[in-house]
Amino acid sequence: MGHVDHGKTTLLDALRHSSIVSQEFGGITQHIGAFTVNLPQGQITFLDTPGHAAFKAMRARGALATDLVVLVVAADDSIMEQTVESIRFAREADVPIIVAINKIDKPTVDIGKVKNDLLTVGIQVEDLGGEVQAVPISALKKINLDVLTEAILTQAELIGVGGDPKGPVEGVVLEASLDTLKGKVSTALVQRGTLKKGCVLVAGTAWGKVRTMYDEHGKQLTEVTPGMPVQVLGWKSFPLAGDIILQADSEKHARDVVQFREQKLMEEKMLGDQVIIEKKAQMHYEKYRKERQERLMKGRYRKMKNYFREKEVMEDTHPFLSFVLKGDVHGSVEAIMDVVNTYDSHDACRLDVIHSGVGNVTENDVELAETFDGIIYTFNVKVPPEIKKLADEKGIQIKPFNVIYHLIADMKTEISSRLPLVEEEDVLGEANVLQEFLINDKKNKIPVAGCKCTKGILKKNSMCKVIRSDRVIYNGLISSLRHEKSDVETIKKDVECGLMVADTEISFEPGDIIICYDPKSVAQETDWNPGF
Repeated sequence: MGHVDHGKTTLLDALRHSSIVSQEFGGITQHIGAFTVNLPQGQITFLDTPGHAAFKAMRARGALATDLVVLVVAADDSIMEQTVESIRFAREADVPIIVAINKIDKPTVDIGKVKNDLLTVGIQVEDLGGEVQAVPISALKKINLDVLTEAILTQAELIGVGGDPKGPVEGVVLEASLDTLKGKVSTALVQRGTLKKGCVLVAGTAWGKVRTMYDEHGKQLTEVTPGMPVQVLGWKSFPLAGDIILQADSEKHARDVVQFREQKLMEEKMLGDQVIIEKKAQMHYEKYRKERQERLMKGRYRKMKNYFREKEVMEDTHPFLSFVLKGDVHGSVEAIMDVVNTYDSHDACRLDVIHSGVGNVTENDVELAETFDGIIYTFNVKVPPEIKKLADEKGIQIKPFNVIYHLIADMKTEISSRLPLVEEEDVLGEANVLQEFLINDKKNKIPVAGCKCTKGILKKNSMCKVIRSDRVIYNGLISSLRHEKSDVETIKKDVECGLMVADTEISFEPGDIIICYDPKSVAQETDWNPGF
């Protein structure tokens, strides 16, 4: 565990002598990867947790599934936000920590500073009188990796890591996905018992009978013992990442357990909905009471007209972005939705989730997007050609992404494009009124401001504000500019002139300030800050 870009996946890559990093879009680990590393001294199963802030829930599940945590801290960055968060997750799960101080191959790094910084967040390494092992490494240059694995095995021996291969199977779902060829697939970690083909499993409100099992290399397995990661096929419905896996005696037993759990969830939801309904009813009542009190204070009521009338259908003109989200695995969809839930600018532009789920884009997704005038976002999933054609025919955008940064950035762009333009003023110049003149126009006397341009320029037919005692008394067109006896289009700085405005009722006084400007419409940008 650790902060983004501190080298977690590179470390695992070095241990496995593979190239996991190159397979990750943008160099960012998007899912929990479960891998077994075979060493002369034994076997270690690593869970590679995403370090990016958006994958907070996945990282928390990673801590709950492990016997110990290797906290990767880059020597050049030291302690960062997600380093602290990872420490908190490990402590909440009561999991011991080994610190891997990475990137020691970089010049001018200070390992001692990192160890002292760790003290500030409650991690006391052995060098400073504590019990936490700290190993300086370079994952890129493969320096001290043997020391790190030895430290892991020593720690495992100290805490007595092990799982009973006998008895009912227990484990945890690390990830769930929909494979077009294999169907519903879960990546799981067996923690107790021996998982075999034909075992009936329950996880949350999902159940299944193990049809096939694969290791991380795609090799088919006949049995899986504690500590081994495995891909399990045979689920009737999707388990969720983080769900506890338990073995059931029979398919009937599994169905009964799931039915009971679904009933409990429904009861909890109904209870929660009732609380929300009562809260909203109270809010409406308070609003009604306040408005009624205000009417009574005014001493009059407004007469209601056309009490019985047809409902008026009002078009919703408020800006909105509606979208369907489809991802390859539950953890990714959950991570993206966690970011979406940080959006709190609905008063400027509503962000509406039409539907989110796992799997490829379907005809139903396109129909939903069309109904709600939305966009379809995809994350690591393919769009079947016939679905792409249908979407094109209906004018529905399908936007594919592989990196969460880019997806959210596009969402922000879409929101910004829906915000109304803001009128701004491009100030051209400023003038001080020296005195007022009156000129004859037929039977009327029209006021003219005798003024001096003090900044920039004044321009005929531009907008201007006349300010007196910090109050705008006129906001409108400059209808005429005269220099000496000539009509002119512009007046430069330090030049005196006569200035008339479109409203001939406006009078001028010495000391008035005239600001000349051009109005312009400027695009807004959303103030949504998702934290990265």
